[in-house]
Amino acid sequence: MSTLAVDGISVAFGGLKALADVSFHVEAGEIFAIIGPNGAGKSTIFNAISRIYPVQGGSIRFQDRDLLTLRPHQVVQSGIARTFQNIELFEKATVLQNLLVGCHARLPRNLLAEFFFLPSVRKTELTARRKVEEILDLLDMQHLRGELIADLPYGARKNVELARALCAEPRLLMLDEPASGLNPEETIDMSFWLKDIRAELGVTILMVEHDMGLVGRTADRVLALANGMVLAQGSVAEVQADPKVQTAYLGDAE
Repeated sequence: MSTLAVDGISVAFGGLKALADVSFHVEAGEIFAIIGPNGAGKSTIFNAISRIYPVQGGSIRFQDRDLLTLRPHQVVQSGIARTFQNIELFEKATVLQNLLVGCHARLPRNLLAEFFFLPSVRKTELTARRKVEEILDLLDMQHLRGELIADLPYGARKNVELARALCAEPRLLMLDEPASGLNPEETIDMSFWLKDIRAELGVTILMVEHDMGLVGRTADRVLALANGMVLAQGSVAEVQADPKVQTAYLGDAE
C-alpha cells in the first residue's frame, strides 16, 4: 500500500484551474520529486496535501487516512511535516528554540499541568530536547544551536527549517524547493542529508525541486507537471527523455 496516494485531484481559483486530474502515489521509503516550469502547479500540490488549499475533486490518502477530512494542524499530527519556499522561522529566537517549536507540534497539551510544570511536563520537555539534539547531530548543526536566526545566512536558515520539520517526527517529509538559494556545495550537502534522513530516520520524502542535479542524485521517481497537468512519471532518466517534458522546459524546436 502506498504511503501517499493522490488520485485525480483538481484545484481551481475562480476560473483558473491550477491542477487538473493529477494523480501519483509515493511508496514508503521513497524520495519522490515533483518537477516542472514555474506556474506548473507544484506548490499547489503541497498546499492541497497540507489542506491549505481546497480541493474540488479527487482524493488524497495518507497511510489509508483521508486527508481531505482533516484540518491543517491535523495533517501535521497524522505524521506529515513540510517546509515552504519562503523561510518561515522565528528570527529573534535561537536555532534550538525554533527546533523545539517543531517538537511541540506533536506533543500532548495540558494547560493546567504546564502552568504548574508538573513532572509529566518536565518529562515531555526532556523528550523534546533529546529529539532536537538528535536532529542537530544528524544534520551536523550543533555549532548553530545557540545562534539567533536573524544572524544566520540564508543557506543555514534553510537547514534550520528542514531540521524543524524533522523535529515533528514525520513519516512523510514534504520539502518545497530545498535547494533554492543554496550554493553548489550546500546543495551537495543537502543531497547527502536527504539520503541520511531516509536511511537513519525511515522518513519518506516528497519534494518539489528545480535543481535537476539534486533530483538526479536523490530521487527514486519523478513526476513532471506543466500547466497543472501531469506530463510524465517514472525514473529521472525516463522523465528527462520524455518529449512532452522536453517541450515544456525547452519549447517546441519547430
